[in-house]
Amino acid sequence: MEENNETHEEGFILLGFSDQPQLEIILFVVVLLSYLLALVGNTAIIMVSSLDSKLHTPMYFFLTNLSFLDLAFTNSIVPQLLWNLRGPAKTITTTGCVLQLYVSLSLCSTKCVLLTIMAFDRYVAVCRPFNYMTVMHPLF
Repeated sequence: MEENNETHEEGFILLGFSDQPQLEIILFVVVLLSYLLALVGNTAIIMVSSLDSKLHTPMYFFLTNLSFLDLAFTNSIVPQLLWNLRGPAKTITTTGCVLQLYVSLSLCSTKCVLLTIMAFDRYVAVCRPFNYMTVMHPLF
């Protein structure tokens, strides 16, 4: 009989790689390394952009917010994935699944809006350089 994901009253049982545990270990290591690199890289971008006064421009403000969104998105999905790869139980509650879906969709939507604003910022900077300060800083 073929193994598939199953749904029970208490939640979901994830059977992705349960028949090949050596793949789970390799995938765990790859995901863990990627997760740690994402944490370190995004934290470094936030720290450098915040500490250096020369980087207090709209582009770096948007880049800092994009890094913050990436940190939040990564922290909303990857820990559960790592737990399911190496933990004893490969389950997630229905409420946890719905909450994870809602958080990830809202963060992705916010990221799309932020990328649109960043594109407008770069458009104004490149195509209308003399109006950039007027458009991006209306108080000047």
